[in-house]
Amino acid sequence: MTPSVTNVITGIRRSLIGVAGLLISLTGASAPANPLERYHHQHVEWTSCVRGPHDEIGKRLERNGARCAAITVPLDYDAPGGRTTTVAVSRIAATDTAHRIGTLVLVAGGPGDSALSAGAEPPASLAGIASRFDVVGYDPRFVGRSEPLDCEWPTGFAFRSAGLTRGSFERQVAFQKDLADRCRSTQPTLLPYVTTRNAARDLDVVRAALGENRISYYGFSYATYLGTVYTQLFPGRFDRAVFDGPVNPLRYDTRLLRDTAPANEAALSAWATWAADRHDAYGLGRTRAEVLDRINGIERAAAQEPLIIGVPPEVFRVDDTIIPTLLVSGLADDSDGARKALADTLTVLAKAAGRKPALPSTDLRTTLTFLTTGADSAYGSAATAVLCGDVAAPRDPETYWHDIQRSRRTHPLFGPAVHNITPCAFWPTPPREQPTTVDKDAPVLLAATTGDPRTPYEGARTLRSLLPSSRLVTLQGGHHHTVGENNACVNATIRTYLTAGHLPPHDVYYREP
Repeated sequence: MTPSVTNVITGIRRSLIGVAGLLISLTGASAPANPLERYHHQHVEWTSCVRGPHDEIGKRLERNGARCAAITVPLDYDAPGGRTTTVAVSRIAATDTAHRIGTLVLVAGGPGDSALSAGAEPPASLAGIASRFDVVGYDPRFVGRSEPLDCEWPTGFAFRSAGLTRGSFERQVAFQKDLADRCRSTQPTLLPYVTTRNAARDLDVVRAALGENRISYYGFSYATYLGTVYTQLFPGRFDRAVFDGPVNPLRYDTRLLRDTAPANEAALSAWATWAADRHDAYGLGRTRAEVLDRINGIERAAAQEPLIIGVPPEVFRVDDTIIPTLLVSGLADDSDGARKALADTLTVLAKAAGRKPALPSTDLRTTLTFLTTGADSAYGSAATAVLCGDVAAPRDPETYWHDIQRSRRTHPLFGPAVHNITPCAFWPTPPREQPTTVDKDAPVLLAATTGDPRTPYEGARTLRSLLPSSRLVTLQGGHHHTVGENNACVNATIRTYLTAGHLPPHDVYYREP
């Protein structure tokens, strides 16, 4: 290009810039302000965490030096000047101020689990280093103390099996539709905004309101998906991030457990071996095969006629759609205490299957109360609303029936549960956004157990491949959800990373003792 031509082009550019400036001056226009500025710079009022004389969570937080706040966020990020809601946070300020690292946000799983009290009971990996962080517990929007969403359900959770017959599946269709209808009638204005992407946006408002350029993040189970979404929406705004029990973002949908049947069967088989060794205590069978056959017999008996647990006025009726739910609930942990609790549950169910008087154990009473009453309706409402708001679900019940029948051939006990229809098939509002695409690298530390029955290990491997700069710490063996408190070596690796801020040079593998 000759100098004369270059000069002409430069002159044209300057003229255009001048015209644009003239138009701005004539119209009084100016560069638009950040529409979230008022949220980012809001005054955060820290107050007592105790809400009343019976608030044990608040008391526990207070004993550990926590203060609590409600941070205002837009209900709809497309209209930030409109209606608002609040998210609840707790904070235990760093006591080792000379070596303070920053703010570390703890987020629980679910979706629907509260993490407000997490700072008072931090994971073992924070032992000795929590004092260097401002440890923040976070309840995502509409969870816990964050203006909870409650559809007034008759259950604390929608997860059920399709049961053994077409008739039990049809009853499930009616049950799940009723749950969706209750949300339609009680929370129609909120449902479109109950999403993981909005929870991630809220988290960034929390970051800014706390005066941090970057935050660190520690999430478990579903919270690893929330953390993944945050890394994609707000790259560069997180410092250190630990995802324990990672969710596979490529398989995330309204049937969140649909890939878990093999892992649950492996966990149940391991438990059955444990129970067979203790036949004298529980009477469930002297071999693994006998124990598994007893469980199948319990499910068949419940399909013929619901099992009666308890005596008036507290009586629970347990059919074949609930038996697999109880098993999935009991298999999340393979510690001796958890295994004993599941053995106690099945001992009671075996008595009821024999049509004998059966009084629930403490754990079984708690679980059945959660599943068959509205005492925890807000939990199930929020958890389901997030899934239905994130991903569109098939609407035709026959789609689910086809998947259920196909799964029975290989996973007869758990297949009909993890592929069952959900309220999302009847949800009144479709997702407002597409699911998040993971296409930005993020240097996070992943921790996973090879036998995890809730978030299968393959999901951790997939996320590791999607985030090339990440590192994966694997605990080989064991059948428990998340690494959690289960291995000192994994906890030491996490502690070193959070302290130094440097990921291991390569993936790390440990074995259960």
